[in-house]
Amino acid sequence: MNSRRNFLKNSLLLTALASFPASILRSSNIKTSSIKSFKNTGKVRRPIVVSTWNHGLVANEKAWEIVVKGGKALDAVEQGVRISESDPKVMSVGYGGLPDREGHVTLDACIMNEKGNCGSVAFLEHIKNPISVARLVMENTPHVMLVGKGALDFSLMNGFKKENLLTNKASEIWHKWKESNQVPLTPEKDNHDTIGMLALDKFGNICGACTTSGLAWKLHGRVGDSPIIGAGMFVDNEVGGAVATGKGEAVIKISGTHLVVELMRQGKSPEEACKLAVERIIKKQHDHKEFQVGFLALNKKGESGAYSISKGFEYAQYAENKNELIKS
Repeated sequence: MNSRRNFLKNSLLLTALASFPASILRSSNIKTSSIKSFKNTGKVRRPIVVSTWNHGLVANEKAWEIVVKGGKALDAVEQGVRISESDPKVMSVGYGGLPDREGHVTLDACIMNEKGNCGSVAFLEHIKNPISVARLVMENTPHVMLVGKGALDFSLMNGFKKENLLTNKASEIWHKWKESNQVPLTPEKDNHDTIGMLALDKFGNICGACTTSGLAWKLHGRVGDSPIIGAGMFVDNEVGGAVATGKGEAVIKISGTHLVVELMRQGKSPEEACKLAVERIIKKQHDHKEFQVGFLALNKKGESGAYSISKGFEYAQYAENKNELIKS
């Protein structure tokens, strides 16, 4: 009888609280911390920038410089990943990237803003910063994706410089591979260092970018997950964003980053969402022990998390004036 009386009493209290203006409740002595649905006490952390792999540390520096001064997340992710694209020492992204089996450096990239608009380029040659071309596709055309010669023509028409992206170092490695008579199609576990970046700015907006030179020694014309919205990168400004790295084919098969964001929408933490997406790959793809895939996610509270099939995946996080490398 007492438990029934208490249940009715608590029900009436909740109904009454729901009808009170927030200003009255703030000025009263009523304790509301035990009513989970009434108030979210979780700390919101912003700005914050996260990106994949250790070369994300340098990329984060540029992105953080923008958001900490009140700049937009979209500018931050574009300018951040351009650092990796322009660095010939990063041999999996942009200039200096390892070529396909024919010796061509072909690039893929995508970008997405807080409004759900997006742009991408795929199988693009001779342009050092494909992420900036992807942004122009988003902002200056009615399309989402341009590929191959069409993407190159669009780039040149908009003032981008045509360059030879095959550096001496990458060319040397390619020739050694050719001389070894090896023609692997299955990506090795260390052949996957795409950079994906997510930024949450001071305005509370999340944007994302992803860019890569793809798998070394791939078939000419191969496109991975990196330029595909919902695979290599996805953002929903109501929830958060996610980026992927690793074997693109495996990520495409489960629409990986879209899955991660939808799991966060259901209440999962970034790490939990990434883990469930990895488990989906393991369950559905019997050859998962032969490759690596990692997911990195950021939600609207500024919480980040990552998970991968195998050990070794790291991500860079810049938050609260600290730039650090975190193991997934």
